[in-house]
Amino acid sequence: MSRPTIVLVYQRLSLPWVFEGARRAGIDIVLIPRRDEEIDPARLPEAVVEVLRLDLSDRTAALAELRRRHREAPFDGITTLCDPEVPFVAEVAEALGLPGIGSGTAQAAQDKRVMRERLAAAGLNVPGFVRLDGPDSETDASALTFPVVVKPARGFSSLGVVRVDRPGDLSDALAEVRRICRTNLGRAEDLIVEEYLDGPEYAVESLAYRGEVRVLSIGYKGEPTGPYFEETVYRAPAALPEATVDAIEREVVAAHAAIGLTDGPAHTELRLREGKRPFLLEMGARVGGSGVSHHIVAGAVGADLAADALRIAVGREPERTTTVAAGAAANYIVPCGGSGRITAIHGLDELRDHPSVDHLVQILHPGDVVRPYPDFTGYPAFVLSTHRSTAEAEQFHRHLDESIRIDYAPEGAES
Repeated sequence: MSRPTIVLVYQRLSLPWVFEGARRAGIDIVLIPRRDEEIDPARLPEAVVEVLRLDLSDRTAALAELRRRHREAPFDGITTLCDPEVPFVAEVAEALGLPGIGSGTAQAAQDKRVMRERLAAAGLNVPGFVRLDGPDSETDASALTFPVVVKPARGFSSLGVVRVDRPGDLSDALAEVRRICRTNLGRAEDLIVEEYLDGPEYAVESLAYRGEVRVLSIGYKGEPTGPYFEETVYRAPAALPEATVDAIEREVVAAHAAIGLTDGPAHTELRLREGKRPFLLEMGARVGGSGVSHHIVAGAVGADLAADALRIAVGREPERTTTVAAGAAANYIVPCGGSGRITAIHGLDELRDHPSVDHLVQILHPGDVVRPYPDFTGYPAFVLSTHRSTAEAEQFHRHLDESIRIDYAPEGAES
């Protein structure tokens, strides 16, 4: 059987899991790198056989170029781990007759307004919400119970996500989120306002093939209360009663059906109201965290999420192979802890040879400017580790809370 080829959109080389998964799956990668990433041909991952520079801000021209490339040297699939590019990847797959989730499913997985409507229509747990369509639309939030959360409809990470405690503060919050969207997304984004969900937060990694959904892992994500929602931890498996695990799995499987996600990976984030009842925050049609979710699944349950997701993306059946799991896997997302121009990051170098640390991915460096939340600059670093238990992972994260610190100067200061 010949080696299939897949186009991989906007994957950073510093995040290795999908490249390693492609090698294990015997799949060649044509990489479309991010515009801001320098590529050293001598240091490309083994699976990358070609680098194709495309400007995805012009989707029509990018699709035309991919059509030309496919005619001259056909590829077997296209995928991305970058959430904003999921709809474009689905459009390309449809246009070229490649395996994919379909543009309708891609829209539902990326547009929180559509997702909420589909989940509600399927009878799933959904908070009260109103949608704001258009840059100048206003909302009557009188039917909602405050506090509420304002979100860009097609945002990512914590960009523009803000809790509003009083009706009188909503108008100012909407204006601020729209300003952030114009600055970061180049558009005055449509918004959604939904009732705030309290309770602990969890992430679920799943993989679907021809409508059969396998829930691979459930991990603890903390209990952020706002007003902003900076991510800090991810530890799996979560310590939950069997009945709660069953409720989460039922909700996630039903959400796959409601959104129409029958093939490929999903990264779902949810909250447990009163610690028992799952309410989905969002479901991404991709391997989460640009591949971090593979590390979590592999360390917690031994499944090869990255390789199987790529197999599905080129139209092959997942092999569902497993390895011996460490017992628990974790990601410590270094918190910004402030804003301004970074002058120093303390505590990372000491972790590079730590026996529990599998990967240390530094994304921000001295000289970079961090904007204050609810703006979103990026994550300073990921500290990915494996442990014998989630209790041990939690203890390690408490140590990192005390040992990692970022120093800032005012934004206008020289680096």
